[in-house]
Formats: sequence, structure tokens, C-alpha cells
Amino acid sequence: MGAVWIDLLDPSEAELREKAPRELEESALQLLLRPHIHQDEPRPTMQGHGAYVFGVFLTATYVESRQEIFYPEVDLVITHETILTVRKTPVEHCPPFDITQVQQAVKKSDLPGMIAYRLVDEIAEQYLDLIDAVDEKIDELEDLVEDQPAAKTRARLSELRHGTLQIRRTLAPMRDAIRRVVDDVVDVTDGEEVFPHEVEIAFNSAYDKLLRAIDSLELSRDLIASVRDYSQAKIANDQNEVMKRLTVVASLLLLPTFIVGLYGQNFVHIPELHWHWGYWWAWGWIVGTTIGQLAFFKWKRWI
Repeated sequence: MGAVWIDLLDPSEAELREKAPRELEESALQLLLRPHIHQDEPRPTMQGHGAYVFGVFLTATYVESRQEIFYPEVDLVITHETILTVRKTPVEHCPPFDITQVQQAVKKSDLPGMIAYRLVDEIAEQYLDLIDAVDEKIDELEDLVEDQPAAKTRARLSELRHGTLQIRRTLAPMRDAIRRVVDDVVDVTDGEEVFPHEVEIAFNSAYDKLLRAIDSLELSRDLIASVRDYSQAKIANDQNEVMKRLTVVASLLLLPTFIVGLYGQNFVHIPELHWHWGYWWAWGWIVGTTIGQLAFFKWKRWI
């Protein structure tokens, strides 16, 4: 006979006390009722408490309209016959964890521990999908580096870096919590195990997915560093181009300034001073030297 799965979404205290197993301690009830706040709290965990196992997990959802990652909370209470899930909505514009896929995957013969595995496996899949989405955002940003302002690129890089850091802070304790199940460290102390050997083997599959997610996250961080270096190189190259143009302008003005300064000296015996064509002679030198410099710069591909 399969397990009884009780799922509650943002339950009231009365509803939770009615549905919760009788073995549940008051401190665990308070944790289930606590509002969802994620700034490294709550920390994902899985612990045995006498006749039940208590777990806290954080799923991951990317909200496109806000370009932000949210972490809906899912709490578990696992006994020999039942599994209680309490889903919490993080904010009004972010939906809670969707259990539709898990419900479709659950079999009638599944025990509470196996249902817990299917939940964790779906959460691990969400993290893999999220990291793929982050990689796509990094690729999009790399394509925009040439066109958008540098300040906007830096701001987006900062957002992505902060997002990957927060994902890692959530993934690492989740990996550790699942590893404790795989290593047979977490279970009930009263009665039969809720995580028999076949369930522990199944949890190992979810553990591998979390390891893959962490490895992929390291690649994402490397991609962010690559885009940052590319952006900085572009900024330096643009500055060099500006300096090159300013240098060309200064060089073009240098010889005309010298010529004008030469004929502007306060000496009486300047050969061209009383010459009828002296004025045009000076202009000829100015125009000729300017054209000569432009041709030289063009030949050297400086402009």
C-alpha cells in the first residue's frame, strides 16, 4: 500500500495543526509556519526527529518580468505512512513550487521516502534548468557588449554574479542534505526506516544532479569572468581609439602652429616679410604639411 501525501500551500496555523502528524514537535510546527525569507535563511536541511524526518528545501524560479531569481520554500515531514509538504509563496509576483510533475510521477506503491525523492529530483532538475537559463543570459550579454553602454554591461554583470553566488549558497547545503540521506545518516529512530536502501539509491540520482548543477555553476562563473574581461578589453580599446584620434588631431595642428609661430616672430629681416606672395606661401606650407601628415597617417593605418 502506498503512502498518504498531504500537500499544503501557505497554510494557516489551524490548518497545519489539523493536517500535521501527531508526532510533530512544537518547534517543527513553528518552522513550518514561519514566513518565507531567503537571505541564506532558511538553510536547506534534512534531519531525523524520532518518528519523523524533517526537511527544508529551496527551489529556484527565474521571473523574467523582474529579471530576478526567487527561491520558493518547500518543507517536508516524512513518517512511515505519510509525507506532508508545506509550500510557501515567496512574493506575490513569484509562484510557489509547482508539484504537478511530481504528482504525475508518483506511483500508487510509492512509500513516503520515494515521494520525497521525487520531490528532490524535480527540485534538482529545476536548478539544472535555471543554470542553463543563466548561461543563456550570459551569452546574450556577451553579444550586447559591443553595442550597449559599458555602465549597463557592468550593472548586468554584477546582477549575474550576485545571482550565481546566491544559487551556490543554496545549492551547497541542499547537496549536503541529500548526501546525508545517501550516506544513511538521516532516518527515523522509531520503527522501520523511511529511507530504505532502494530509496537511498534513488536519492543518489538526485545527488548526482545537484553535483552537476554545482559544476555547471562554476562554468557559469567562468563565463561571467570572460564577459567581464571582454568588456574591460573593449573599454580599453575604445579609450585607445579616442587617444589615437586626439593624437592625430594634435599632430595635424603641430606643424601649422610651428609655421604660424615662425612667421609671427617680431623680426624685421624675415625673407618673406615684404614679399607679395608671402601670405600665400605660409598657407601653402600649412596646407601641404597637413595633407602630407594625413597621407602618412593613412599609409600607417593610424586613421
